[in-house]
Amino acid sequence: MSNGYKYIFGPVPSRRLGLSLGVDLVPAKVCTFDCIYCQAGRTTNKTVERAEYVPTADVIAELDDWLAGGAAADYITFSGNGEPTLHSGIGGIIAWLKTKSGIPIAVITNGSLLHLPDVREELAATDLVVPSLDTVNPVTFRRFNRPDPSLDIETIIEGLVAFTNDFAGEVWLEHFIVPGINDTPAELKALAEADSSIGPARVHLNTAVRPPAETTVRPMPYAELCAIAEKYFPGAEVIAAYDGESTGRRGAGAAPDPAATASSLMSRRPITAEDLAKTAGIDIKLAEKTLELLAHGGEAAVEERGGERFYTKI
Repeated sequence: MSNGYKYIFGPVPSRRLGLSLGVDLVPAKVCTFDCIYCQAGRTTNKTVERAEYVPTADVIAELDDWLAGGAAADYITFSGNGEPTLHSGIGGIIAWLKTKSGIPIAVITNGSLLHLPDVREELAATDLVVPSLDTVNPVTFRRFNRPDPSLDIETIIEGLVAFTNDFAGEVWLEHFIVPGINDTPAELKALAEADSSIGPARVHLNTAVRPPAETTVRPMPYAELCAIAEKYFPGAEVIAAYDGESTGRRGAGAAPDPAATASSLMSRRPITAEDLAKTAGIDIKLAEKTLELLAHGGEAAVEERGGERFYTKI
């Protein structure tokens, strides 16, 4: 990873996408939601206004430089600090990538803007779209996702159906389950019925493994998620920790600086030493030492969660 990149990061190990080069199109934290479980923290600019939040030309320049360096990844993924479809230039960046690279393109989105025809058109050239849908209950939606006031869950579901019906690539739909919020039988049954209408290629169940925006959010135990999958979402995958397998290559460039890599990753989500080791291609002991030095130097905060140490940029 080049230390000079501002809008792209990684490749980072992903639980679903192998080694994924991230493309971050909005500042921290611009989003249509303020989800209670978000690992990127609280939303500071909640909006549905699409705009050029970061310069499109600069994003393309960074991608061009990265591709020219001979690096590779399993996916180039639009994700990061907020909702990527808020960026009005996402369609142009995707179109440019399609002419310059054979690496599959993924978009991780909360799905809130897929009811807009222009957003559906701009994402049409991607290979994979991973939207989230956590509830179909309007009351739970307001409590759980804390959306922009102009958004309603019925319209969002209609957008998911319309996009999936027309999309030539694959849609993997994610449900984030939090105990005491959206795990009642009525909630889960209604969510499963919505899945039947949407028709995704895959369904994923997730929970708050990393430190969430609200400290009251608890993770759903793995065994309970498996039971929910079996009862309500047959064939769904409970997302497990990344296993390190990947078809991507890191490229022949100079090895990334561990501290700079850690700083870039932490600015977008809490990380573990294992995350840093896999991303930077370094020994786990060096990764642990790097993160502890950053913590002792006041550049990172440490939180114990689920028996792991997570580091967040201060």
